[in-house]
Amino acid sequence: MSSAGTVAARPYRPPVPRLWWLRRRSYLLFMLRELSCLFVAWFVMLALLLVVAVGDGPGAYRDFLDWSARPWVIALNVIATAFVLLHAVTWFNLAPKAIVVRLGKRSVPPAAVLAAHYALWAACSAIAAWVILR
Repeated sequence: MSSAGTVAARPYRPPVPRLWWLRRRSYLLFMLRELSCLFVAWFVMLALLLVVAVGDGPGAYRDFLDWSARPWVIALNVIATAFVLLHAVTWFNLAPKAIVVRLGKRSVPPAAVLAAHYALWAACSAIAAWVILR
């Protein structure tokens, strides 16, 4: 109540359903991208566990490999890979909006910025595959 004895009016805010993000594809992709950060964190944790196991010697490394070969870990890694790919693709698709490259008075077309990101991603993936599989 205010000092004059009247109640201050508040704006009406209609209730928002919990699954509002299922109404549009763009909302769903936004929420999935936000969820993908958990799977990125999973891969970071997995990589750190691998580094610790390698540092602890051959026995710990073998234990890590045995643990990571369990079906639930493999299934989690497959799901995580899909989410990390979604994360990367949506991030790269945002790049032309976030990065405006100017060359003199002209700017590089957004399609060129996007193509450069995907080309660099492909090159890094090829190098990683070559290092791992050689």
